[in-house]
Parts: sequence; C-alpha cells; structure tokens
Amino acid sequence: MDVIKVERLSKEFRIPHEKRDTLFAALTGLMRPTSYETFAALKEVSFSVEEGEMFGVIGQNGSGKSTLLKILSRIIRPSSGKVEVRKTITPFLELGVGFQYDFSAVENIEMYGTIMGLSRREIENRIEDILVFAGLERFRDAKLKRFSSGMQVRLAFATAVQTHPEILLLDEVLAVGDLEFQKKCLDILDTFKNEGVTIVFVSHDLEAVKKHCSRALLLDYGVPVVTGETREVIDYYRGSLQKR
Repeated sequence: MDVIKVERLSKEFRIPHEKRDTLFAALTGLMRPTSYETFAALKEVSFSVEEGEMFGVIGQNGSGKSTLLKILSRIIRPSSGKVEVRKTITPFLELGVGFQYDFSAVENIEMYGTIMGLSRREIENRIEDILVFAGLERFRDAKLKRFSSGMQVRLAFATAVQTHPEILLLDEVLAVGDLEFQKKCLDILDTFKNEGVTIVFVSHDLEAVKKHCSRALLLDYGVPVVTGETREVIDYYRGSLQKR
C-alpha cells in the first residue's frame, strides 16, 4: 500500500529584484511596483512510497530535495500538484529547533522531548539513554551554548528518535558526528525499517542510500530525472556527473 503519493508536484518561489532598505527607497517604491523573478524549486515531480519502504532522494545542492521534504511535512505549500500522505509524519529536517542555549543538556532533553510528543515519564526514563547515544554523558549539566553545532544535532537526534514514527523524513541528519555516531544512527534506521516504519531519506552519502534504500529518486535542479531501483539510480547519477 502506498502511504505517500506525489503527482506532478511543482513549487515556485518569487524573488524580488529590488531590496528597499531605506525610507526613501520605500517611499519612491510606492510609485512603481516591485518586479519579481520566479524560481522553480520543483517541476512536475511524481513518485510514490510504499508502507515500510525506505526511499532515497538524491541530487546536487539546489536540486529541490529539502523543499520536497518540507512540502511532505506541510511546512510549505506546493504551487501545483497533488500530495497524499496516509500516515503520521515525523520530520527530522531542522533538528534542535526549540533548543535554549542557556539551558543544560538535560533541561533541553526535557523540553525537546515534550515538543516531540513524549510524556514526562517517557522523557525521565530515557534521559540517560539519550545522553549515552549522543556521547554526551559528561556534559549533562553543561549549558548548550558551550556545545559545538555537531554536539547539538547529536543531542537533538538522540532525543527525537525516542518517538514512535509511522513515516520518518530525514534530511542530512547523519552528516554530523564521527563514524561511531553515524553507525548508531544507521542502526536506528535499520530498527525502524524492521518495525515497518516508512522512511524518506535525503542524503549526499550515496553508499548509505545504496545500502539502506530499496528505491530512489534523482532530482536535478527541481526536475525528476529518474526513479527506480537504488543502484541503477545512483549509477545513472554518477554517470551524469562524469559527463558534466
């Protein structure tokens, strides 16, 4: 059964040509309309994802991968096309949103866990596991502003994976931390897969996509190039890069 179905999805953004940052410019700008340039982030994208499938989305920077996930998450609206999602989505797009830099690691776990929908008892029972997973046991009482960006994302990811997702959207969250932490993250993904969780995985790590995803979509500046078996899609992508 398809739990995600996307048909002819397009997204356009309007970019103003003029920036009016002075009072004079704003007043004189009233005399003439602002001109805009249209930027097409996605163009006629269609694909489907089956329940329990891990589906990869690959492509160069600026190809529309993150925009696609934000539309699936209902963070932004499409310009045209149709999107059907038949399960509850848990997006891991901007991990750490809601963190407070003057709070300790434990205090941020408690707050972030609440944002992610965990009960107070669930959070209290999992604090130690979260700190161990993130490799931050020694920093439990340190303020977040003392943490590196990588440490912050590790803490956010370790907290977020305590939820029970039906559909999981991942956008490059495995790009932080050392090899040991990345292996932990991939092991978690395998656990979710075995539990029947549907996963949409955006990454530049083609080997991880090849290993964990059964099918993949290649985007090129918003245009869907090819969708199919992961190895074939990656081979096509690498071949096109070599030609360029």
